[in-house]
Amino acid sequence: MDKSILIIGACGQIGTELTLKLRKNYGKNAVIASDISEGNEELMESGPFEFINALDYKQISSIIDKYAINEVYLMAAMLSATGEKFPAKAWELNMNSLLNVLNLAKEGKIKKLFWPSSIAVFGPTTPKENTPQKTVMEPTTVYGISKLAGERWCEYYFNKYGVDVRSIRYPGIISWKTSPGGGTTDYAIEIYHKALTDGNYDSFLGKNTKLPMMYMDDAINATLKIMEAPAENIKIRSSYNLAAISFTPEEIAEEIKNFIPKFAISYHSDFRQSIADSWPSSIDDSEARKDWGWQHQFDLEKISESMLRNLQVKFDEIKTQK
Repeated sequence: MDKSILIIGACGQIGTELTLKLRKNYGKNAVIASDISEGNEELMESGPFEFINALDYKQISSIIDKYAINEVYLMAAMLSATGEKFPAKAWELNMNSLLNVLNLAKEGKIKKLFWPSSIAVFGPTTPKENTPQKTVMEPTTVYGISKLAGERWCEYYFNKYGVDVRSIRYPGIISWKTSPGGGTTDYAIEIYHKALTDGNYDSFLGKNTKLPMMYMDDAINATLKIMEAPAENIKIRSSYNLAAISFTPEEIAEEIKNFIPKFAISYHSDFRQSIADSWPSSIDDSEARKDWGWQHQFDLEKISESMLRNLQVKFDEIKTQK
């Protein structure tokens, strides 16, 4: 069966790069991007696009029929920091969008489904170091609560209806291509922007706040790898722990100084500090590495070099266009 893929929430931070990678791998016409509004120029010009409200069951079903879709990636979500400002809206979007696609899969209209969870499912009572796959999960944000509930729904639909749903718990994701999307770990993107534009950065997290992080290339590769794995290799149908590296704002600042010696950082924690404090500082992802061969490629030095190099090219192009 030829792949026919629908990405819901394709214009977000991960969705944008996931769409481009899938189109590169399977052909532009095999991957239908969708969102409630248009994405960046590269995304919109790279292949088919449909306007979809992730809460509209009939609309999603109609697009699935139109393109004979057999795989869906549900990337639409309201992230942690934004979700705390609009908790009811965050719950509605994060929960009902998932139930829509799970029910479409239950009806046989989707053969394979990807839904991302997050380290936000963990809470202050979770072991912080090398957080195991199965552990105490008492999230303190609406984003984390919705992701934990979503994990239980995914496993339920697999066990009860045989839905082939696959999921990974993303750590903080670092990328130069798209703007931050309202997450607590977004400082690790903003800091590179400010290093190049201002030469300094005021961090909204304390200097010793250690969090699990990952470069976008690794996150995309993990997503493709779990979706391409044989169904019998996927032993966990709630969501897999996923990790690459962990670091603090102070450590990332020191790494940036290797490239920009005069870079300076200051610290003024805001409401996002309490969110970060409730999350793990490192993750045990041995189950993902064992079951479907997950391996990361980027350490902090490689991330910093790539971010600063690509952002500088991007900023120079913007100046030229002006």
